[in-house]
Amino acid sequence: MTSRTVTLLDVARAAGVSKSTVSDALQGSGRVAEATRERVRAVAEELGYRPNSAARRLRRSSTGTIGLHLPQTATRLDYYMNLAFGAVARAQEEGLDVVLLAPAGGASGRVASRVDGLLVIDPEVGDSAVPGLLDAGVPVVTGERYLGPAAAPSGAVICDNAASLTALLDHVTERGARHPAVLAPAGTSAWATALRATAASWGQEHGVAVALRTVPFAATPQEAEETTLALLRTDPAVDAVICAPDGAAPGVLRAATTAGRTVGTVSDRTTGSTTSDRTTGSTTSDRTAGGTTSGRTAGGTTSGRTGEAGAHPRTPLLVASCVDGTATRSAEPPVTAVDLRPAAYGRACAELLCDILAGRTAPDTVRRHAWALETRASTAPPR
Repeated sequence: MTSRTVTLLDVARAAGVSKSTVSDALQGSGRVAEATRERVRAVAEELGYRPNSAARRLRRSSTGTIGLHLPQTATRLDYYMNLAFGAVARAQEEGLDVVLLAPAGGASGRVASRVDGLLVIDPEVGDSAVPGLLDAGVPVVTGERYLGPAAAPSGAVICDNAASLTALLDHVTERGARHPAVLAPAGTSAWATALRATAASWGQEHGVAVALRTVPFAATPQEAEETTLALLRTDPAVDAVICAPDGAAPGVLRAATTAGRTVGTVSDRTTGSTTSDRTTGSTTSDRTAGGTTSGRTAGGTTSGRTGEAGAHPRTPLLVASCVDGTATRSAEPPVTAVDLRPAAYGRACAELLCDILAGRTAPDTVRRHAWALETRASTAPPR
């Protein structure tokens, strides 16, 4: 049937069922046995059936569009751009367009009339648009939970952010750090709140003084550099800095150079291996695989040289990031980071919304998204 458009009736005849059964099976609606649903989908795929999205939208009084709301800082962060591309790609597979919503809030009624559903990513309590979007009268999926008072979303996709920072803190201490610091993000998103709380609770649990400094949610490398320099001046015992904001870690490396601190493992307390770990985090499993890393260092200090901060010039400084991206991968040395897999995360959010819109998934569904710890030369032993 390649010479003409394949119709629902063609699929129904080939599958031996009614046209309405085909429609219900392909849309995930109606009372269709799972075996029948799978057979219809297999036949449709074999015949090359493609739904008429325009007709489908007319039948459903649908706009064929979903809205995407990102934090106001998103336009300059790689993480959110990759997330948006992932969401768009998944929505297009469902025949849906994605419209990026303006950060200013208040027009929830107009939003509801223009879209079939909404994706609200990293909603902050201080974002005046979020309550209206959650109460817009269309299905809403949030990327991370909303911690403020508002209508509950139709679904959510969440990461275990406490576990990812715990993995970073465990990693730097395994590599010899005794006095780690965390540059945690300000703000009221679930991610920022979890990182600040985890830095404090991990320190209490392990009897380690974690130096906690708050930086802007989307701190620039310069802001991270200034905060790190001030930290090393006032607390020279700090031997590891974990920087939370996306793209800010190179500022920590520059601060290390200025302070006369090389970047690398403080001491080899474990195996002395020069291998790199890739640890994947989710609520169900953690797995580790090995790979080699480079022993390059930053700062280029010589024995006995004192940096601007006058802080332990011979003591290397471990550097890690809570968000992986171009800035961490291309830094010198490359920076150990948590890969939050933003494109896959955007796909997961869009997929949950599509499933809810199509009736394939019940509302109030919460799905979990895995992260991966990428260890690189910034926390690796020198060769």
